[in-house]
Amino acid sequence: MRRGDDEFFDTLLNTSVGHGFDSQNMPTLHWVGKDKVVNHHHDVPFRVLNKVSTFTAPEGSPTNSTDNRIIHGDNLEALKSLLPEFEGRVKCIYIDPPYNTGNEGWVYNDAVNDPKMKRWLGQVVGKEGEDLSRHDKWLCMMYPRLKLLHRLLSDDGVIFVSIDDNEVQHLRPVLDELFGSQNRIEQFIWKKSYGGGAKERYAVTVHEYVLMYAKQKSLVSGLSLPPDKAAEKRYYKLTDEKVAVRGPFRVKPLEATKSMDARENLVYPIPAPDGSMVMPKRQWWWARDRTFEALANNDLYFSKTKSGAWSIQYKQYLKDDSGEHRAAKPFSILDGPYTQAGSAALRSIFSDRPTEVFQFPKPVELIQRLLSMLPDDRNAIILDSFAGSGTTAEAVLAMNAIDGGSRRFILVETMPYAETLTAERIRRVACGYGETGNMTAGLGGGFDYYTVGEPIFLTDENLNEAVGTEAIRNYVAYSEGIPAEDRATPDNPHSPYLLGLNRETAWLFHYEPERATRLDMDFLGSLRFGGDTGVGKPGTVIIYADRCLLSQEFMRGHGIIFKKIPRDITRF
Repeated sequence: MRRGDDEFFDTLLNTSVGHGFDSQNMPTLHWVGKDKVVNHHHDVPFRVLNKVSTFTAPEGSPTNSTDNRIIHGDNLEALKSLLPEFEGRVKCIYIDPPYNTGNEGWVYNDAVNDPKMKRWLGQVVGKEGEDLSRHDKWLCMMYPRLKLLHRLLSDDGVIFVSIDDNEVQHLRPVLDELFGSQNRIEQFIWKKSYGGGAKERYAVTVHEYVLMYAKQKSLVSGLSLPPDKAAEKRYYKLTDEKVAVRGPFRVKPLEATKSMDARENLVYPIPAPDGSMVMPKRQWWWARDRTFEALANNDLYFSKTKSGAWSIQYKQYLKDDSGEHRAAKPFSILDGPYTQAGSAALRSIFSDRPTEVFQFPKPVELIQRLLSMLPDDRNAIILDSFAGSGTTAEAVLAMNAIDGGSRRFILVETMPYAETLTAERIRRVACGYGETGNMTAGLGGGFDYYTVGEPIFLTDENLNEAVGTEAIRNYVAYSEGIPAEDRATPDNPHSPYLLGLNRETAWLFHYEPERATRLDMDFLGSLRFGGDTGVGKPGTVIIYADRCLLSQEFMRGHGIIFKKIPRDITRF
């Protein structure tokens, strides 16, 4: 059944997008084609990532991270191909996916109607996909990508997703489903513009949203913003005997406002410096014990009004008792930075070709503000799989330049401008840009540029030997779940076929592109455990080969598990 693009809230029987309930009676979103994409990420082939080039800022540039990646290719395939190396390792994901505005004139913003996307929908969703609304298409596109992003995220990691009113009502229940509503942290409202309205018929829309979810909310210790030097200077002006440790302070009324419910225990006298007793007009904010503790510690501030009455305020110091800056929680409304700033910055970077500038890029300052909310982790991996003009990468380099961190970025961009715009922007901000006398200093750093290459498996389910033995080894090691610290290279002392080793298990991949391999006594005799290797034979030995000539009884007695190539290689 087909519906109009703007019929968001029709009944379930009359729309392609609707709501239902899962087995735990939690609301879920349903749309035409969902059943085809729920597990589609399993069918996406693992592909190798081909390194095309390496860029490093010239000698003399500021020190910054260089182990970064920009990947050009379909972001669904790229995300799948990142799993062997980065599953569970990405601390923060920021994505700015297509908003699905329906604007046919801007391909990126209406990517669900891009010819490649149409072909993908036809292959995955089938004939049913011919009757999808633009919202159905968008959801089909987003769902498998969000599933892979969830797998890449570390247990204590978070994801930020920028979106506007076209899809926010659909995106939120999908994120609730994939990440769990209990892991939702905030739906920020971003005031993106300080003007506009000429084309608006009714109200002037000056906001978008940034949805924030955690992989496991209980592992995120809390959000805070770094010190605002301008605000500190403006508000923290008073000092007392604690200034050496706690810095200056500001004062706030101890008198409660009418918004607080009336409570008898908050009505009591407080002695003033002249010995008189001060009663609240209504009640105090704090209970008696807390107030008198503050009084004893000289944490209350007394002043007189014009009428001569005492006014009592409490001191809010810039720093805590240990001298650490007071952490400020972010507000749910982000007032700026504005889209205009993002556009102006990009025009400045590409002043030599203004007609090619990307439309409506996010301001670098916005991404910095989001990243700065996280607990201090200067070694974080930050991923953006809808990279666009590369704002996220610039934000990462800028933050490293400020605090000396070594944060790393991974960008994925599907569109052809991945090299000429996305990567080129990072080259310019790393080296510096602008005309003589008006130069913007470079941030330093570098990156490797990749393309999405051939699949690990061919359509006949056999291994694609064209990708090379190293890529196949890495994939098998990943499919076996071998921890990074247990993985082995071919030059290890035990066997050139060893994939990984710990006290309990050894994994061997007996593979040769030119010939069929056998698990037999000769192969076992080639393995070197014990003796001068210093490592005894583990209890379990998992061996991949084309054929096995050993009996089941022998293998059981020696803790050997045979896996046939390629049949028994785990597929995801």
